[in-house]
Amino acid sequence: MSTQLRNVAIIAHVDHGKTTLVDQLFRQSGTFRDNQRVEERAMDSNDLEKERGITILAKPTSVVWNDIRINIIDTPGHADFGAEVERILSMVDGVILLVDAAEGPMPQTKFVTGKALGLGLKPIVVVNKIDRPDGRPQEVLDEVFDLFVNLDANDEQLDFPVLYASGRAGYAGHSEDVRDGDLLPLFETIVSHVPAPDLDPDGDFAMLATLLDRDSFLGRILTGRIESGRLEVGMPIKALDVNGKQVEAGRATKVFAYDGLERVPVLRAKAGDVVAIAGLTVATVSNTLCDPNVSVPIHAQEIDPPTLSMTFAVNDSPYAGREGDKVQSRVIKERLEREAETNVAIRVTESAGKDAYEVAGRGELQLGVLIENMRREGFELSISRPRVLYREENGQRLEPYETVVVDVDDEFSGTVVEKMAQRKAEMTDMRPSGVGKTRLTFSAPSRGLIGYHGEFLSDTRGTGIMNRLFEKYGPYKGKIEGRQNGVLISMEQGEAVAYALNALEDRGTLFVKPGEKLYQGMIIGENAKTDDLEVNPLKSKQLTNFRASGKDEGIRLTPPRVMTLEQAIAYINDDEQVEVTPQSIRLRKVHLDPHERKRAKRSAEAA
Repeated sequence: MSTQLRNVAIIAHVDHGKTTLVDQLFRQSGTFRDNQRVEERAMDSNDLEKERGITILAKPTSVVWNDIRINIIDTPGHADFGAEVERILSMVDGVILLVDAAEGPMPQTKFVTGKALGLGLKPIVVVNKIDRPDGRPQEVLDEVFDLFVNLDANDEQLDFPVLYASGRAGYAGHSEDVRDGDLLPLFETIVSHVPAPDLDPDGDFAMLATLLDRDSFLGRILTGRIESGRLEVGMPIKALDVNGKQVEAGRATKVFAYDGLERVPVLRAKAGDVVAIAGLTVATVSNTLCDPNVSVPIHAQEIDPPTLSMTFAVNDSPYAGREGDKVQSRVIKERLEREAETNVAIRVTESAGKDAYEVAGRGELQLGVLIENMRREGFELSISRPRVLYREENGQRLEPYETVVVDVDDEFSGTVVEKMAQRKAEMTDMRPSGVGKTRLTFSAPSRGLIGYHGEFLSDTRGTGIMNRLFEKYGPYKGKIEGRQNGVLISMEQGEAVAYALNALEDRGTLFVKPGEKLYQGMIIGENAKTDDLEVNPLKSKQLTNFRASGKDEGIRLTPPRVMTLEQAIAYINDDEQVEVTPQSIRLRKVHLDPHERKRAKRSAEAA
């Protein structure tokens, strides 16, 4: 047993302050020099993580405090990236559960805590953001205890230490009145409460690969915790799959340990150490990397199945290939397979025509992040509307349900309840959450929630907070009404004309501006009525002796409604697609030709 080592994960709901707290642990352990320039939320290294202020990838790091190395793993807080959390929990001996002093336990808190307690890990509860004026630390602590009881925590897990902290200000204490100081109480609690790894240092080397990364020079890099034995650079190793079948054999050409934000090369490592290994070319996540003598794989944690899918197809619009350099189906296939390899929550299947791919994942955000990464890499894609994945059991059709927790101002609660009822959701709880707010809890079919978030923000004037978590598979709820309005469809190809757009404003809400490139079958706006309408946005002013050409200076158009990628994906219907390129996000009909659209509509109605 290595008494100078601790492995701990920080788990919490999204935006409860995990990454900010890790920043302070870095600073106060001396990982950063006093004069070192460090970005805020240093662990969020991915561009999308910085832009969105969320953690997408689980990341190991390490600090040294009083000669004790503490390996810390910062985990995603959003349910869509839950597979990351499930995998890394097998690498640690304890968890720090961070809970917002005002919001209390939220859906993702329940999800990650249930996984941790199920593995027998003992939690340290940190009530964070204790300096919030609307904080209610004692009530939150009671809610955490109730949550643990509901999750069948054992007596040892229920006897958890509690700290009150402000990750941003960098202090923690054993009293809710603490308002200054440092994180010394947290360091002491980690060392005293989290057990040192109790593993066999003298056995054969074995390690479960839990994270997969790529390096342009070293190739695959597999990260995990050494469960037994020792590892040295150049040592022969092999990889076993979950059934014990050999995947490949090779050598550990490089071994890395973690030091702060850096991955540093080491010559050897022992049981309990979190390391990254280069040298294998086929081994992947959930494989056991081990000595050639080992024949039994380490048990890998089961991952919850995907619940949502989209079709990723080749971009076949008239403007295909003008903005991106990765447009072939072969290149798209390779990229998706690479993603599925590193992200076990994503599943990719090829269509019968081999020009489209069904990509299944945990939710709209997870798949949206994948699409955003691909467009930044130069890909052009056509994306379908998200569809839920059904199951058949005993002849009954089942669909995924989600627990939805909504915090809204009291005045908007009636509207939210009405809209959720339209989406076949059932309210399971309603309680005041203080300061004129109400907390509503629903059990809702995932199908009904697709595209609702934007409408929810409009209904609550931007003040509502919605959190969702996969709950179960339940009985099919029947038809759910989708978008009420039709769309305005361009019947011509070319550049939008201000004169024509001005005439179309009475028809509905426009999505395009003058000078924007359009094509036949492209969606340029939302119709004020329920049916689709084909329009000509290229129509110019007729010139006569009495009507000068001018430059349309007198035209004042309403600014168009510009959608983000997630909003566009949520907006479209089944007969529509989102065209995604490195520079543009366009809405279009699946069939660009109007005659083909009519034939497809008749076929769908007949079916």
